[in-house]
Amino acid sequence: MRRPSLRTGVRWKISIAITAVGALTVMALSLVVHNAARVSMLDNAREVQMERLNFAQNYYETSNKRVRFGTKLNDPALPVTLKTKALQGRKVSSVQERGSGPPDIWAAVPVGNGDVLSLHSTFTDRSSNVMADLDRALVIGSVAVVFGGCALGILIGGQISRRLRKAADAAGKVAEGNTEVRVRDAIGGFVRDETDELARAVDALTDALQERIEAERRVTADIAHELRTPVTGLLTAAELLPPGRPTELVRNRAQAMRTLVEDVLEVARLDSASERAELQDIALGEFVSRRVAAFDPAATVRVVHESWVSTDPRRLERILGNLLGNAAKHGGGPVEVTVEGRVVRVRDHGAGFPEALLREGPSRFRTGSSDRAGNGHGLGLTIAAGQARVLGARLTFRNVAPEGGAGAGAGGAIAVLWLPEHAPTNTGSFPVQPPSSKPARNP
Repeated sequence: MRRPSLRTGVRWKISIAITAVGALTVMALSLVVHNAARVSMLDNAREVQMERLNFAQNYYETSNKRVRFGTKLNDPALPVTLKTKALQGRKVSSVQERGSGPPDIWAAVPVGNGDVLSLHSTFTDRSSNVMADLDRALVIGSVAVVFGGCALGILIGGQISRRLRKAADAAGKVAEGNTEVRVRDAIGGFVRDETDELARAVDALTDALQERIEAERRVTADIAHELRTPVTGLLTAAELLPPGRPTELVRNRAQAMRTLVEDVLEVARLDSASERAELQDIALGEFVSRRVAAFDPAATVRVVHESWVSTDPRRLERILGNLLGNAAKHGGGPVEVTVEGRVVRVRDHGAGFPEALLREGPSRFRTGSSDRAGNGHGLGLTIAAGQARVLGARLTFRNVAPEGGAGAGAGGAIAVLWLPEHAPTNTGSFPVQPPSSKPARNP
């Protein structure tokens, strides 16, 4: 069972973490400062109380035992503990808490004959006001620190988040085939952190994969090129054989091998990104109608809306031929071709494209399931997709659900060629639209 997950950005995670740590820190510091200030002020009040009592004691002893200055002799409200210590000959002072009210400040001193002179007062209003002002300042400072920490977290997290998003965007472009993009250059900045290490690792991986792909392409091209001469010689020799069934089989196999070699060479050229389109203005509907009639007279062509396009007729013809050949070989009749503006749809009524092709796109030497691709090499759709990229077009594949709704793909397969509104440049650079940017419509 899939566990539920909560997705949050790095920016907010860092901001929440810094805010939480800042809040805990300022709370702890505020409590420490509050308690330290209160203890200090109470200790100071006790010292002042004792000095006042000492002055009153001197007056008591030098003025024939007269009690003045707010002192009391043998005060019945004097706490027992203070009275006991005073009777032992000690000068004592203490602070007595009174619940929510201000604390009481007591000082006591023995004056002989078992008498105790004491002085009692409460914590002054001024001191209480000072503590209230201090608490208010601590609260304001704490709130400021928390908001400042939150803002700092958003700033730091935002910077890291932007760098990661740039890295992800650059990595996505690399995954789409734009190997010229470098993640390290995309994130930029002067800061050196783990994001740069990730970017360097992705760039190194991209270079390694590109080198491997290029090496495989060169090997494939070299093998196909080396096979081209002997296969041509074999086909020429087959033409010299006497007529007969064996000769026909040899010629067919030699021709199939030659076609395979030519297709592999074409795929290698398309993979090298060295192909360039030779553009001409053509009426798309008329062009498609003539080419389809030549490739497959049994196929029907419907021009919904005529449109003039600037494209390479030879490469467009190659795409149409491969799509029609794939529909005739692996699909089921009838084959229908629809032209609507700059969009060309080729539909058959067979079993549909394999799920792997719909999910990953065409791949060389992968023919899919046996119900649709019992023969062939998987190069036809690969070449069509490569030629579409040269034209700056987009080639998509999907299956049509049957009318009864039973079985995915049982209603046939549709290949849709989306020609660009603007022709590609002479260098072949054209921004290819992502597959999800324009959904295919039913024919």
